[in-house]
Amino acid sequence: MVSLRFPTAAVPRLPPRPGPNGAAIAATLAAAAAAAVAAASMTLTAKSAGRPVPHPAPSAPLWASLSLADGAAPGSVEPRTGVAFPTEAAAGRRLLGVGLRKTSVLGLKSIDVYAFGVYADGNDLKQHLKEKYQKFSASELKESAELINDVLEHDIRMTVNLQIVYGRLSIRSVRSAFEKSVGSRLQKFGGQDTKELLQSFVAVFKDEYKLPKGSVIELSRESNHVLKISIEGKEVGSIQSKLLCRSILDLYIGDEPFDKNAKDNVQENIASILKS
Repeated sequence: MVSLRFPTAAVPRLPPRPGPNGAAIAATLAAAAAAAVAAASMTLTAKSAGRPVPHPAPSAPLWASLSLADGAAPGSVEPRTGVAFPTEAAAGRRLLGVGLRKTSVLGLKSIDVYAFGVYADGNDLKQHLKEKYQKFSASELKESAELINDVLEHDIRMTVNLQIVYGRLSIRSVRSAFEKSVGSRLQKFGGQDTKELLQSFVAVFKDEYKLPKGSVIELSRESNHVLKISIEGKEVGSIQSKLLCRSILDLYIGDEPFDKNAKDNVQENIASILKS
């Protein structure tokens, strides 16, 4: 570094400029690192799902990429993870809402496990529910607990698309989590004698299946209350049980959903479909 000196009589001496604060530098570096990790995570998720990898505009800050996805429609991106979902799934089912499944370790650290999108067949919704709810306004339907109960109860084709965002998720963890969450719903709707049904469901998730970050699990209620389970596009099992279908969907749109905002969006979009 070159130091310039001037005679003190010719140029007044300026006070030294304060150097950058160490804490500020650390905070800036930490923010940049976090943004880079988030962008890399989003890139992996997009590649695994076969979508174009989103790129922020040159002048946009790096963290803006979390809310952008090439070709993504409004409401199709889970905001915390940046995972994007197609607005239409197989057989023309429409995306109703997206959310996030989180869990905690020892009640202290929160972990984002998977983002999810809830889909339903619009024609089925109208066929089973429109006549009953046509006299209600859209705002009334958005607040109706009975509407969600009817969606859970009727033979409406629906799909919950799960996209894994936690890189260390094992199939054993999936079995254990479903055993607890689905088991509680089976008892809620069917009583105590549901152990065999629960085991038939969790047994589908065999040790041979791997779930790296970006993997996709689909839980679909098909006609006649058949639950179809797919991993990475491959069907791995199906079980005909109205009780099981209802119990699984209740996790996402029931009284105590994994993500309350997702449930609210689902109900709002169901109301829009019924009023269309």
